[in-house]
Amino acid sequence: MPDKLRTVLVGCGSISRTWLNAVRDMDDVEVVGLVDINEEAAKQRQQEYSLPSAVVDTDLRRVLKHTNPDIVFDCSTPSAHAEVTITALEHGCHVLGEKPMADSMENAWKMINAAQDAGKVYAVMQNRRYDPRIRSLRRFLASGRIGDLTTLHSDFFIGAHFGGYRDRMEHVLLLDMAIHTFDQARLISGANPKAVYCKEWNPKGSWYDHDASAVCIFEMTDGIVYTYRGSWCAEGLSTTWESSWRCLCERGSVIWDGADGFQAQGVAETGGFLSKLEYIDVPVLADEKSGGHAGLIKDFVQCIKVGSTPETICTDNIHSLAMVFAAIESAETGGRVELSSLGKSGS
Repeated sequence: MPDKLRTVLVGCGSISRTWLNAVRDMDDVEVVGLVDINEEAAKQRQQEYSLPSAVVDTDLRRVLKHTNPDIVFDCSTPSAHAEVTITALEHGCHVLGEKPMADSMENAWKMINAAQDAGKVYAVMQNRRYDPRIRSLRRFLASGRIGDLTTLHSDFFIGAHFGGYRDRMEHVLLLDMAIHTFDQARLISGANPKAVYCKEWNPKGSWYDHDASAVCIFEMTDGIVYTYRGSWCAEGLSTTWESSWRCLCERGSVIWDGADGFQAQGVAETGGFLSKLEYIDVPVLADEKSGGHAGLIKDFVQCIKVGSTPETICTDNIHSLAMVFAAIESAETGGRVELSSLGKSGS
C-alpha cells in the first residue's frame, strides 16, 4: 500500500468542501482528480484548494484512466450514486459515497454486488455516527445500567428554507434527510428494522411542493419499537439536526437533546403506585470514532490501508436505506410494509 492514497472526488457542489477540508489535513491522501458535470465547479474547487496538478474533467472514466486512483469519493447527487460507484469499483477503486447510498433499493443492491465482485470496499457517509455524544448514549444503553432498551423515539423539527431542487422533491424529508435519523436509530438501538407504518403529509403553509412531514412506527429486531416524527417545514422551537431522543428501558429512561443535554433516571425502588427514581449521569466520553465527516473519512482511509472493514460498509448501511424506502412505500400505499419485501432485486 503506498504512503499516499490517490483519490478522485466526484461532485463539486457545496458538500465537497467538507470532504476537501478533511482531506487537506490528511498526509496520507492525495487528490488527483476532480469531476463534475459542470466543469467550472470542478475548476473552482481546484483553485480554492490549491490543487494545480489535479485532473479536472466532466467524465469520470477519462479521469480514472488518466489518474489510476486508489479511492473515489462520491459527492454526486443521489441519482448519480449508482453510476459513479459502479464505474469506480469496476476500475478497481475503493469508494466512500455521500448518503443516501442510492435512489432505489434496486440500485443499492447493484452497487453492493459490484463491490463484492470487485473485491473492493464501498462505504457510505453517515457522519452523525462519528459524534462522541451519540456514541456515549449507545455505550450507556449497552451497559445495561437501566436494563434493555424497549422503545426508542426521535423528533426532528426544522423549518429549512433551502430553495432549489429540494423544494420540488417528492418525499423530501424521508428521502433526503430521514436517512440520518434512521441510521442514528440503528446505532443507538443496536437493532435492525423489520416493518414500518408511515404517514406522510404536507402541512398548510408549507413552502415545499410535496410532503415535507412524516410520522413512522418501525418494528425492530429484539422486540424494540422505534418511532420517528419529523418535519422540514416546522417554524419555531427547532430540534437539533441530530434530532431529540427518548430511550425507554426496562428500569429507566434516557433523554438526549441531540446536543450536550442528557437526562437519565433509573428505578431505585419499586412497590408503590409509582416507582422511586434516581437521576443517573450519562458519561460523555471521548471515542475513537469522532469528528463527523472528517472522522469518518479518516477512519475509512485507515481501513483501506490496514485491510479492515468500515463501520458504514454498504452491506450494513443497506438496512438504513431500506428504512427510507419502506417508509415511502408505506406512505404511498397506506399500509404496513415488511422490509423483507424490498428484497435483493438488484442481485
